[in-house]
Amino acid sequence: MTSPARRTLHLNAFLMSTGHHEASWRLPESNPFANTDVAHYQRLAQTAERGHLDSIFFADSPVLWNDIGRRPSGAIEPTVLLTAIAAATSRIGLIATASTTYNDPYNLARRFASVDHVSGGRAGWNVVTTAGPDAARNFGLDDQPAHRTRYERAAEFLDVAQKLWDSWDDDAPTGDKASGRWGDNDRVRPIDHVGTHFRVRGPLNLPRSPQGHPLIVQAGSSEDGKAFASRYAEAVFTAHQTVDDARGFYADLKARTAALGRDPDGIKILPGIVPVIGSTEAEALRLEAELDELIRPEYAVAQLARTLRLRPEDLPLDRELPADLPAEDEIEGAKSRYTLIVELARRERLTVRQLIGRLGGGRGHRTFAGTPEQVADALEEWFVAGAADGFNIMPAVLPSGLEAFVDHVVPILVRRELFRADYTGTTLRDHYGLPRPVNRYSDAEASPQAVTA
Repeated sequence: MTSPARRTLHLNAFLMSTGHHEASWRLPESNPFANTDVAHYQRLAQTAERGHLDSIFFADSPVLWNDIGRRPSGAIEPTVLLTAIAAATSRIGLIATASTTYNDPYNLARRFASVDHVSGGRAGWNVVTTAGPDAARNFGLDDQPAHRTRYERAAEFLDVAQKLWDSWDDDAPTGDKASGRWGDNDRVRPIDHVGTHFRVRGPLNLPRSPQGHPLIVQAGSSEDGKAFASRYAEAVFTAHQTVDDARGFYADLKARTAALGRDPDGIKILPGIVPVIGSTEAEALRLEAELDELIRPEYAVAQLARTLRLRPEDLPLDRELPADLPAEDEIEGAKSRYTLIVELARRERLTVRQLIGRLGGGRGHRTFAGTPEQVADALEEWFVAGAADGFNIMPAVLPSGLEAFVDHVVPILVRRELFRADYTGTTLRDHYGLPRPVNRYSDAEASPQAVTA
């Protein structure tokens, strides 16, 4: 009798221009124009692949994120960027963010299927619903749709996309030179979807991709977000400050997933962590302090005020947050992140100055400064405690922070048998230990969980 395989970590590298710390671009080592430098991102992806990480990930939004005086602003559309990275790598998974609020299912299903073909089966889609009135105004709307409406649309959007990915049988293309018939028309069908938000006939104008469906990732932690994730997500990026909060979220989402008839191990939960790594703890703390000292408070306070629905003048730097803040149910966008920030400030009695320092590195994600051993200990603690299946690694500074993690933390995790020493598969689904979905149309026996619906 063989013993069960040891549970190991899944690691994703969340890449953001010069790093996640908002002042990272001001360091002497940083290229302040890295946000539009394709070669920069190709090198980062190669570094992550050298460490055998599961995947890299790019956030995105159909709006200019912040005051361009604050940090490098503007981003290459991520599915376009991933095709360039695919050509420079061979194994690392490639995950991009795309909004269900401001796209149409046919175009987006085709785009992600295309990335999966280009990369040989390494594509993943981080499904977001996009909050904020600024984005809405870029698409002819006066304000964002309501929170619940955005998630209802997202559910139908993803349902349509999955149907389109299944509109070709795997063996529809035959390439039969002898008969002169390239493909079998009987193995391609329209989906004839008619719903509340979309009418899509199909089929997709692209054969089924190597993974069948790109990996589905989700990042919302509100009630609607958790309901959506438990139904659709195969990996979840989340933000927590304490192991107890992370463990509670983990148990809740796994239980919701099981209640829908899905295997709870079919959804991988990856909290974000911003590691600042030094050869000694003192060096790591010095690097963190150096970054925090470079924050421009006027920009940070303006951003915090927008998040809290306040005016900047309501947030004196050396006082705690005002006692009277909007309740979460009054917030239409990014509900879970709003609550996390307020609870962090209240729990630790932080002044506004201290809070913007804490948020400057990870925007609410856990930050940790220490030696490689201490970073590995921090990851192992949450993993063993049942708070995570892995982590969304968010280096404070790039490329040095990712290089330090790959060269010094990953080997420790490998020695502890907590992470792979080499890739064992070729697709993103292989890396996450997830099956290739069967085609809902060609296999009448397909179970709901097999097709991730």
